[in-house]
Amino acid sequence: MYYLKSQLEHYQIDVIHHESFQNMSIISELYRELAETNKSQYYHLIDRLIRLVLTLLVSIATIKRTFLTMKHVKTVLRNKIKEELLTDSMMIYIEQELVKDIDSDSILDELYSIKHQRMQL
Repeated sequence: MYYLKSQLEHYQIDVIHHESFQNMSIISELYRELAETNKSQYYHLIDRLIRLVLTLLVSIATIKRTFLTMKHVKTVLRNKIKEELLTDSMMIYIEQELVKDIDSDSILDELYSIKHQRMQL
């Protein structure tokens, strides 16, 4: 923290006396001028700080978009799971109504006869 404060104090004095830094209105101009005059080598912490400020909005937008996509995917998956569970439950109920009159022994007998017919062929 002390090193950044020291760099800022030197930077402030240096920029006030440098002609190319006088009429700037946006931070990207400041960053470009730091790179062109090679002052970014001397004020590397300030250079990093300006880069952070310049990329912060893009980073935030990217993170927000990522979280919105994740939320959407989770919602779709959650709804799909609910739909599948509902469908499976309905199928079990419907099949239960259809097969309640069928005896399990008759199903086994039928499967046994089909198996023997295939073996004879």
